[in-house]
Amino acid sequence: MDSALIPKGVKRCSFFQFMGGLGAVGLVLAWGVYAMLLCWIKGLNQTNMNDYYGFALWIWADLAVIALGGGAFFTGLMKYVFGKDELKHIINFAVLIGFICYSSALLILAIDVGQPLRSWYIFWHANVHSMLTEVAFCLSCYFAVLTIEYIPLILENRQIDKVPFWHNLSHNMHTYMAVFAATGAFLSFFHQGSLGGVAGVMFGRPFAFREHLFIWPWTFFLFTWSAAAYGPCFTIWLVRITEKITGKKLVRETAIQLLAKLAGWMMFTYIIAKIIDTLYWATVTAPGLGFTLKDFYSNNPFYGFWILAAEIVVCGVVPAVMLVMPKVRQNPYGLFIAVTLGVIGVSLNRWVMVLQVMAVPIMQFDQWVMYIPSWQEVATTILPVAYGVILVMISYRYLPVFPNEAELNPIEPETPPVVEAETAESDDTAGAEQGLTPAEA
Repeated sequence: MDSALIPKGVKRCSFFQFMGGLGAVGLVLAWGVYAMLLCWIKGLNQTNMNDYYGFALWIWADLAVIALGGGAFFTGLMKYVFGKDELKHIINFAVLIGFICYSSALLILAIDVGQPLRSWYIFWHANVHSMLTEVAFCLSCYFAVLTIEYIPLILENRQIDKVPFWHNLSHNMHTYMAVFAATGAFLSFFHQGSLGGVAGVMFGRPFAFREHLFIWPWTFFLFTWSAAAYGPCFTIWLVRITEKITGKKLVRETAIQLLAKLAGWMMFTYIIAKIIDTLYWATVTAPGLGFTLKDFYSNNPFYGFWILAAEIVVCGVVPAVMLVMPKVRQNPYGLFIAVTLGVIGVSLNRWVMVLQVMAVPIMQFDQWVMYIPSWQEVATTILPVAYGVILVMISYRYLPVFPNEAELNPIEPETPPVVEAETAESDDTAGAEQGLTPAEA
């Protein structure tokens, strides 16, 4: 039905199967949209946020997807600025994932604001003394950059590309893509850093507060560093899942291995810096504010010492070492385990920098207060996931997201009916006409 729109030389499932998959994910999307409308119509009383948890599940999800979307700016920087041409096989998918992550982040913020019709206040009545203003500006600008990077992929659709104007526009945009990649890396450096800087300057929250380098707290650099390190892991992780679902090899292994190697060394250096930061904070910064390390961890299941070990050791040191070791990295199972741990690790880091910061008691009359999100918060957090799955499905079906797919998965030509049988039958017939037995024929 839609075969004319599918990229040439590749095979897709039937249109009815595709619509069935869209319908299933669409139900989850509809559930999230319903919860989102409740939050907008009835207000933020639909959530379980309170005086302790002013930032909660939404802000964790926002910071997590922004970090995971870091694979777009890092891959673009390596490909277009540093000339790692092997990454051309995966750059389209990295841009698509970055587009999904950043549009999801803006959607989450629109829900969290509570009055999306006043979102323009951020730009028109900007609080120039707030780092969150800079974050809003950079997020919006970088989303515009990702949109510009995604447009050429849309224009390369099989039917759209036949129109000379769109074909030439796509070609010209590719010519200047290095400019957009460099701009995106610049914008990402600042908004990733400022998100970490917000936590680092919170003097009243000793769990998050950090010492400064010039005017920037150390968390400014750690957040940018972690996004560049773990973002590519998310891209590789999704490539592997997409390959598993489709049953095809979609990206050249050279591109996967190069991106994994770069991510591994970024993770290795990041986790060393993170360990140094944690040790200095635990032995110098926190004691200087009148706290000990055990004051920041509780016996409850959410904020125990296990979370520190999980973030730094299990999901930090372990995947970093795995990815810098060629034998482990080149093993399909070793690579998948490493990138999975990396995705969990950066998500865990954002969790503790959002929720544990709020949970730690800082006054003598305070206590550890648990937070269980409402179903509306859960549904609106899952909403971007369903949206992302749908966009990946549509893009994979109709756009050349994976430029080497046709080459890596050649379509077997349909074999004609068996000729030998027909030949044998014709020989028998000819022999019979000559008065010969089948054996003699």
